[in-house]
Amino acid sequence: MNSPVVDFHGHLAVPAADALVAGAPGLAAELAAEQRAHSPESLAVNRAQLQGLAVRLTDVGARLADLDAMGVDVQVVGPMPMHHYWADPDLALDLARTTNEAVAAHCAEAPDRLFGLGTIPLQHPDLAVALLDRAVTEHGLYGGSVSTTVDGRELADPVHDPVWHKAEELGAVVFVHPWGCSLGARLATHYLGNTVGQPVETAVALSRLIFTGVLDRFPRLKLVAAHGGGYLPMYIGRSDHAWRVRRDARGCAEPPSAYLRRMWFDALVYTPRALRHLVEEVGADRVVLGTDHPFDMGVDDPVARLDAAGLAPADRTAVAGGNALDLLLKGRTR
Repeated sequence: MNSPVVDFHGHLAVPAADALVAGAPGLAAELAAEQRAHSPESLAVNRAQLQGLAVRLTDVGARLADLDAMGVDVQVVGPMPMHHYWADPDLALDLARTTNEAVAAHCAEAPDRLFGLGTIPLQHPDLAVALLDRAVTEHGLYGGSVSTTVDGRELADPVHDPVWHKAEELGAVVFVHPWGCSLGARLATHYLGNTVGQPVETAVALSRLIFTGVLDRFPRLKLVAAHGGGYLPMYIGRSDHAWRVRRDARGCAEPPSAYLRRMWFDALVYTPRALRHLVEEVGADRVVLGTDHPFDMGVDDPVARLDAAGLAPADRTAVAGGNALDLLLKGRTR
């Protein structure tokens, strides 16, 4: 039997979580930042898209029909980026609990095809540790999704170390998915906040995790980067050069490129050439399929795109699903 095709990058909307933040001052500030980062036209397109995708973002039957049409056997389902890192501890607890229970319930309707990731309130590290543990041990989720910054604080900040330690202990996946861009109004035209900004955010977040030694301290952390890791794998040679020639860049034990082979990357890089380059840089055992389902910046033909890259048969099988299953299941505690 062939290995299942696994999409590591699907999204779920959780209206009950949205209701918890409705009217909150923090949400108003978050939406204002989003408005500064996008043109009025892009905001209008986004609103229309969300309305049109409501059923596909919430209904299990619609999701499974989409997976069948894409040739995908298994999907890793995480919440739409709704971290709301501004939330105080009480609200953060309610948000995470509501979101994680919703993801678990959604996946429980098709447990052989849907594997869930929850949300982690990183702005409160002690709470994040407890909720990550609960997500895995009680709700049966496989880890959690995080953004590239935490209300202005970097993922690489040492305050998050207890969360990474717990993720290692549980064998839990940490899926890094950008939401928003710190470049703000500079990219507020022609949807550059997403097309350019999100890859930048991912490259910066991963670079800080590498250069500050986080991955030296947590070598067993199952870190998965959306969108092929942004721009980082495409220009990692510059990071290696800085590490070699500048003592102020020597914050990690090995050249930065070595750490690309300690992370995983989804294959959402759009072209066969880019996918081949990603595999060459990080290793065929470090790439998983990703569709960004069901959004317009995703793809609905992941298998055809994988085949177009012309990888060796064993590498193609690994990327199609073998790597994802190993990542999700090996070393996992329940």
